[in-house]
Amino acid sequence: MNKYCLACDLIDDPVLIAEYDEQHRQVWPEILDSINGSGITNMEIYRFGTRLFMIMETDDSFTFERKAAMDAANAKVQQWEQLMWKFQQAIPGSKPGEKWVFMNKIFQL
Repeated sequence: MNKYCLACDLIDDPVLIAEYDEQHRQVWPEILDSINGSGITNMEIYRFGTRLFMIMETDDSFTFERKAAMDAANAKVQQWEQLMWKFQQAIPGSKPGEKWVFMNKIFQL
C-alpha cells in the first residue's frame, strides 16, 4: 500500500464552498468507478475553510501516469474535473493548471 497526501484550495465564496461540499456528498457513480478502477483503495478529503487536504491509499497497480491516461479517456471524468474547476483554484506555489499538489511528510509517530 502507498499513501499520498495532496492539497488544493477552494475559491473563497461561501455559496461555492457549500455547493462543493454538496457535490462530494453525492459523487457521480462514474467517478467512484474511475477511482476504484485505478488502484485507489481509499480516498478521503478534508476541508478547513478554503483549504482541502486529500489522503489517497493505493495498491501496487496504481500510478499517477496510468490514472491520468484513464481520466483523459473518460468523458465523465473530464466533465467532473471541469465542474470542480468552478470551485477549486490553484494553491499558491503550484504550477499553471495544477490543482492538487503533493504535500511532504515531515513527521510520523
